[in-house]
Amino acid sequence: LTAAEPAASSAPVQAAAPAGAGTPVTAPLVGNIWKVIATEGQTVAEGDVLLILEAMKMETEIRAAQAGTVRGIAVKSGDAVSVGDTLMTLA
Repeated sequence: LTAAEPAASSAPVQAAAPAGAGTPVTAPLVGNIWKVIATEGQTVAEGDVLLILEAMKMETEIRAAQAGTVRGIAVKSGDAVSVGDTLMTLA
């Protein structure tokens, strides 16, 4: 007899950021990443546009809720995202 291996999930897995690693910027709605504007290591001010999310043929600017430095970008142009997915991290 051979043990059956569990089927791999097709859903993307979002890794949890370690404590103290920064503040996650999350997707406010379901859509596709149209354009990533901020770059890793870039210093941003509160209100700066970090990326643009396209949903239902509308472009939504995702802005920094606080000033900080972009520490990690979890998405690229064309990626599909769901509400609450981590898009990037600000420290």
